[in-house]
Amino acid sequence: MSMHELTDRELIEELKKRFEQNKKALQEVRKLNEELKEVNKKLEDSEALKGHFISNITNEIINPFSSILALSRNILSVKKENWKKVISMVALIYGEAFNLDFQLRNIFVAAKIEAGEVFPEVMNVDISHVVNSLIESFKYELKKKKITLEFQNDFPSDAPEKPYFFKTDPEKLRLILANLLSNAVKYSEVETKVVIKGWEQDGHLNLAVQDFGTGISPENQQIIFDRFRRLDSGINSLHRGHGLGLSINKALLDALNGHIDIQSELGEGTTFTISLPPISANVKGLAFDGNELFFDDEFEEDSNSDIETF
Repeated sequence: MSMHELTDRELIEELKKRFEQNKKALQEVRKLNEELKEVNKKLEDSEALKGHFISNITNEIINPFSSILALSRNILSVKKENWKKVISMVALIYGEAFNLDFQLRNIFVAAKIEAGEVFPEVMNVDISHVVNSLIESFKYELKKKKITLEFQNDFPSDAPEKPYFFKTDPEKLRLILANLLSNAVKYSEVETKVVIKGWEQDGHLNLAVQDFGTGISPENQQIIFDRFRRLDSGINSLHRGHGLGLSINKALLDALNGHIDIQSELGEGTTFTISLPPISANVKGLAFDGNELFFDDEFEEDSNSDIETF
């Protein structure tokens, strides 16, 4: 037998070796195939969501504008003795303008998120003022469903009337809370209540929005923050249903190194809780509902006694 010839045992070993190599290669191909299927599924979902979004958002923008124009035109034709009609039409105009403004803000932020242009703009934020101003802006929406809103806070302060300042991004925080409050109002029954709670723990800012509405099933709780998924119940919709609110919240909280938790039972209601860590940043600006004020050193020195920063 020549040196190039293989014994039966050696041949079997060689075949086994090649079989294992082919098996491993086949497994890798299958794995790659599964990954490609997943990517294709994401692309299909993204395209479907994009088409659905464009279709819906066109109506969400055009319809309020049409209503505002029609109501404004009707107001111009109202006679002086019928000013009560004007009041009701003005209320409707405000409602349409409020919804339009709210949705456009989310759309613009969604575009920034997609472009990777979301960065924290940290300021000393008066948290109580942000929450109270948000509640005031939702006053008409709450009144339409006869919903009472309670704001309970346990912020550290020498006196209840003193502001509680926390270093964060006021614009992003307000939009996060607005999306949660919008969903809470939307999925609450008429003549119920919504509760906003605020507290500080281990240096973290915590805010919870609780409703007593329809609730979310355990299965749907796993996907409500995924922008590629939509629930039949529409809980992931933004007030009127174009599906951005909660996914935007998740992206904004990621940018702020925060997180969001959910507790919910069907028919019992839902509580969303956000937690934001303190941000180490040397900032002089104060924010009251997203508006920043800069002080010179002398004024800032005199004001430090009334300002708690973390």
